[in-house]
Amino acid sequence: MASLNVGNLGEYLREQRRTAQLSLRQLADAAGVSNPYLSQIERGLRKPSAEVLQQVAKALRISAETLYVRAGILDAERDRDEVETRAVLLADPTLSGQQKQVLLQIYESFRKENGFGTDADPGAVETDGTTDIQDRGDDAAPGTRTADGSDADPQQTAS
Repeated sequence: MASLNVGNLGEYLREQRRTAQLSLRQLADAAGVSNPYLSQIERGLRKPSAEVLQQVAKALRISAETLYVRAGILDAERDRDEVETRAVLLADPTLSGQQKQVLLQIYESFRKENGFGTDADPGAVETDGTTDIQDRGDDAAPGTRTADGSDADPQQTAS
């Protein structure tokens, strides 16, 4: 089987696994993937889906975006600023998961407004190593979302 060009993803995963002091089998179990499949990814024989990368990232306690870039799912140069901004927001220990989610939704809406929408699902918000899909309500008028991200009463926001 020929090696796929997955941008040293396998080597990086092996290094992260060893740093975490996990065996291949332990990581496979924690990520919910088969041991042989994970081995093939590490050897560059398989290109995993974004979902599998997310599961592996969660098991390793590392950023899924980092794995996406290494796998070629995200373009490192184009998406670097966005990924860094998201990472800073997500890393802030003074914000709750819900607050981080709302901030990321606002950030994404501004990017979209300025013509810089993302290829990834803009409703996918990583708050604790997992990804939550939220209804963003993009068709709602500005100011119709409450601080908790729910829709405000249209009677109260209409002027």
